[in-house]
Amino acid sequence: MGRIWSDRNKFQQWLEVELAASEALAELGVVPAEAAHLLRQHAGFDVARILEIEKEVKHDVIAFTTAVSEAMAKAGHAEASRWLHYGLTSNDVVDTAQALLLQQAAAIVLHGLEALRAVLRRRALEFRHTVQIGRTHGVHAEPITFGLKLAIWHEEAGRNLCRLRAAAEDLRVGKTSGAVGTFAHIGPEVEERICARLNLKPAAVTSQVIQRDRHAAFVAALALATALCEKIALEVRHLQRTEVREAEEYFAKGQKGSSAMPHKRNPVTCEQICGLARVVRANVQAAYEDVALWHERDISHSSVERVILPDSTILSDYLLDKTTKLVDTLLVYPERMRRNLEMTRGLVFSGQLLLDLAAAGMLREQAYRVVQAHAMCAWEEDGDFRAAVEADPEIRAVLSPEEIAESFSLDRQLRNVDKIFERVFGNGA
Repeated sequence: MGRIWSDRNKFQQWLEVELAASEALAELGVVPAEAAHLLRQHAGFDVARILEIEKEVKHDVIAFTTAVSEAMAKAGHAEASRWLHYGLTSNDVVDTAQALLLQQAAAIVLHGLEALRAVLRRRALEFRHTVQIGRTHGVHAEPITFGLKLAIWHEEAGRNLCRLRAAAEDLRVGKTSGAVGTFAHIGPEVEERICARLNLKPAAVTSQVIQRDRHAAFVAALALATALCEKIALEVRHLQRTEVREAEEYFAKGQKGSSAMPHKRNPVTCEQICGLARVVRANVQAAYEDVALWHERDISHSSVERVILPDSTILSDYLLDKTTKLVDTLLVYPERMRRNLEMTRGLVFSGQLLLDLAAAGMLREQAYRVVQAHAMCAWEEDGDFRAAVEADPEIRAVLSPEEIAESFSLDRQLRNVDKIFERVFGNGA
């Protein structure tokens, strides 16, 4: 990903746009065919020379075209360089080339998302029936399976793929409509030919720039993808707490967690993921600020994009790779999950018991009062909720011992897990 955003690759994409323009104009008889051929054969650049010229002229595209013209002169074809950049304004080149760069970057990020989704699928199926307590507000709620948690992440990764593909496709546009978007010097038919050569679509209408809502949507899609990375990492951080210890990130042999406390196994990778995801999200605000420019363009967006587009794509690639490895090597402790679920001695089945009492004929308000009274007692006194329920004559008057046992059935609570997995992964799951 870093290579994509290097000066060399950036200037190479600028050159591709320039050459495509010369060749398209040659097809229409505007540029001599021989000149277009010579430009394709001999046009080149030296990055150091471009940067040297830019120090003097204070304009990167002029520095670039000057360096290319010098290369043509050295090759003995200075005359052909007359037709370089013919009819174009700087942003015709920069914006169109940036579309090429973003397509390259998007391909890598999409591959990373696909890899994350694949490992989430594998581990979701692995832990489909691994029982775990579900938590709302951080407090025990009702039983789930760890596989369901992974299936949720897998499904979200799929939505992120769709969003990022759509945003990348929306950015697959070029423009050569000139300084204010009116095609004053070369016509729309030339733009169509140029874009076709570059595997881009022509933007239907532009000012001097391709409109920046497209770029903002792309950065927002990256932010959502990395927000999933943070969601996964944050969950692992909670599950790795000493009091929970249901899962933890892989701790390598020889790894050390603290300079002062040899016992420490800290979720450092998860914390890194959570921290860097914030940077990508912060870049969304900057991308949104780039949407509104003065009249047919100003340059306020340019300096911003030189930071946020490379940083956001590089960070997204990095975070997806880190998260994929996190999930792939995640240490999971089913016995601890079961122990934590059972630590409240049946308290998490209070909702099912409430429904069963109401179905058996007890008024719901009465049932809620009875069940909550036992629940609060068990909560505050560390009592046995199920034993208290089984001994309550008011409950036994409407539910048999077998029906009470069914209220505390784990299989009953999780009987639809396979149906959920079929929804997510299809019948083949």
